[in-house]
Amino acid sequence: MDTTTLRELATTKGPFASAYFDDSHDTADAAKLLELRWREVREQLADQGAPSETLDAMESAVRDSSPPVGRSGRALVAAADRVLVDQELDAPPAQTVARLSDLPYLLPLAELGELPPAHVVVVVDHVGADVTAVDQHGRIVEQETVEGSDHPVHKVRGGGAAHRDLQSRTEETMRANIDRVAEHVSTTARRLGAGLVVLAGESQARKQLHDALPEQVRRTTTELQTGARHQGGSNDELRRQIDELLADAKKARRAEVRERFRAALGQQTGLAVQGLEATTTALREANVETLIVGDLGDAEVLTGPEPTLVGSQEEELKAQGTDALARRRADEALAVAAIASAAEIVYADASLGLTEGVGAILRHD
Repeated sequence: MDTTTLRELATTKGPFASAYFDDSHDTADAAKLLELRWREVREQLADQGAPSETLDAMESAVRDSSPPVGRSGRALVAAADRVLVDQELDAPPAQTVARLSDLPYLLPLAELGELPPAHVVVVVDHVGADVTAVDQHGRIVEQETVEGSDHPVHKVRGGGAAHRDLQSRTEETMRANIDRVAEHVSTTARRLGAGLVVLAGESQARKQLHDALPEQVRRTTTELQTGARHQGGSNDELRRQIDELLADAKKARRAEVRERFRAALGQQTGLAVQGLEATTTALREANVETLIVGDLGDAEVLTGPEPTLVGSQEEELKAQGTDALARRRADEALAVAAIASAAEIVYADASLGLTEGVGAILRHD
């Protein structure tokens, strides 16, 4: 999970109300069910002492948002009168979570709310392409139609010198149009930081565009044998296949991180640690590239006045020159420390066998 957009949470004063609940919209009575679920969440937070202004802000977010499509979960984290996190989850959580605490509870985001890569969708033919840039939150940040010359772009039957000249001009026009599209796609992908580029549309144009893209962009490019320009809302099959690609990309990212972690532990390179003591030491030193978390249960750690001052032993933090220590839940404090030091967070299930439910890939040994 990229923590860049969560950085504000590390410096915001609590208490924080954190809620994770089912907001599926897949039945006729979905709106009523959501009302009941939210009422339950609100009551639980109120019983824990959540301020009314915080609850009102969260309720406004629930009531004012558009309903999701199908099964879905919702994450809300708020402090004072502000909602700081409002995110759709890949699936409803196994059980509703409503927690009021001094620190935000963010680990369910790593499990169910990991954002897909920003991506660029290109629907191409030999005249040009419709290019759509989408950020990690699924927001369209740019839509452009890139077109070159449309005369001549269709090869014709015939023979002789005039025919050969027309064929040559047709192929030259096609190449020029594709090159223009390739330049625009490359620029857009780099500016967006796209982790995926999807090519759809005419088969021959797709192939030519793929070959015209720079190697760096081609490495993240996938072709789909569907979609056509000027179809408007009828590209539903293309959208479905793109959603599958994005889901696969998230799974592949997690798998790649877990494999790097296993390899580093197995080779004893010093670039991976596990367990609370070793992981909190790395967090204090801002040496965590990726925090890997599983089931931390009710484990606790000690924290200091700065979010990265976390440890399992009192002496460790006192050595940092602070006596202002507090005992916090590990499943809150470790994520906040990771966010404060610009580390990513990746969820791992029990199959990884993490010692004490936590580990880290380090930036250096």
